[in-house]
Amino acid sequence: MTCLLQVKDLNVSVGDKQILKGVNLCIKPGEVHVVMGPNGAGKSTLANAIMAHPKYEVKGGSIEYKGEDISELSADERARKGIFLSFQTPIEVPGITVEEFLRSTKAQVSDEKLSVLKFRKSLKPILEELKLDESYLDRYLNVGFSGGEKKKTEILQMKVLDPDFVMLDEADSGLDVDAVRIVSEGVSKFLTEQKSCLIITHHSEILSSITPDFVHVIIDGKIVKEGDASLGQRIQKDGFEWIRQELGLKEPVAEEE
Repeated sequence: MTCLLQVKDLNVSVGDKQILKGVNLCIKPGEVHVVMGPNGAGKSTLANAIMAHPKYEVKGGSIEYKGEDISELSADERARKGIFLSFQTPIEVPGITVEEFLRSTKAQVSDEKLSVLKFRKSLKPILEELKLDESYLDRYLNVGFSGGEKKKTEILQMKVLDPDFVMLDEADSGLDVDAVRIVSEGVSKFLTEQKSCLIITHHSEILSSITPDFVHVIIDGKIVKEGDASLGQRIQKDGFEWIRQELGLKEPVAEEE
């Protein structure tokens, strides 16, 4: 089976600092991959580079999606092709309601004219799944939202856009156990044999409903170790220091907070 998304020898810098140093990754349809690593190792940089965030400059290598090199495409062009990124810290947008944002985003990605009534009706089952009241749609986007509500908005957007490749950047950060469970179950139900997911996390809670096919450890901008779900469990228990020792890395590794 060919890769849905393939990263080849990716080198990424922010300003004068190189963050990623030759990262290679192949994610096939239906697979769930988890990226773990110490703070500043390059986890979020990988996701942002795949999504073409302008702050992150690709200095070398390529990003291919469904067999096409998308390295030169803008973020909105990548979104139209079916790539979605859930941000670590979603922004607040006063004056724009959740429903307006979702309908506008869906229209831009699909190039469809959407009926207001039909669109709102289509949101009801998703709201029920995420344990959200319909009045939630009339609130300004992320304004005054709790951490859990912001993450649920991202999952709601993901389900509305229906992408084939989803990246979740610290989707479990700052959430209580119930919110993590709802978010992880929402992602789990979304995944199919054709949809793939890249999860960036240093917690095990979000993986309670999602069993990864592969776990990748990034240290100092490089993928230094790969394994199955058991690798993530070992890291959750023992941190990253044992990997440093096993690989003979010279510099100590800062643990995730």
